[in-house]
Amino acid sequence: MRTKITLALACACSLTVALVGAAALRAEPSPEPTTPEPTPEPTTTAAAKPKARPNWRKIQRRIKYYRRETWYWQRIMGRRVTWELRKAPRRPNAKIAAWRRVARKTRLTAQNPPHKQAWLCIHRYEGSWKDGGAPYYGGLQMDLGFQQRYGLPLLRRKGTADRWTPLEQMWVAERAHRAGLGFYPWPNTARSCGLL
Repeated sequence: MRTKITLALACACSLTVALVGAAALRAEPSPEPTTPEPTPEPTTTAAAKPKARPNWRKIQRRIKYYRRETWYWQRIMGRRVTWELRKAPRRPNAKIAAWRRVARKTRLTAQNPPHKQAWLCIHRYEGSWKDGGAPYYGGLQMDLGFQQRYGLPLLRRKGTADRWTPLEQMWVAERAHRAGLGFYPWPNTARSCGLL
């Protein structure tokens, strides 16, 4: 009988374990189908940000600055004024760079008048670049008639030659030279410099 009770108890234990295990399996929820999580929106980086609109006033100011410088030196040299660039670039920064190059080239040309050494030699014998003693003015001692004929825009804008820069005075003298006067308006000093 003891064996029967032990056997019955063993069966009861195994049945209890089986029932508990089955109950545990039932209580555990079945895994639900997973839905893909939404991907986050990409954050905007510096490259993805919209480009800033160009400041047209600032661009136009830069272009005007270089154009005025170009035109100023072209007028001083007595050359044709470049109103617009040939084959002007469309991009604003490229247009600014193009006018900057033209202004730099014009300024460099203006720094070296064709007879610069001759004018400097004449100046050495004539007077100070700021000599304002009438009737002759400036470092090349130009009288009012000479200034009116060959440097009228400067005379109107700045006054007599003693208020002009040395380069402006040399270019006015260069205009007289080109007009056929040569170095004859300065007979003594030109002779001392070996120009006549």
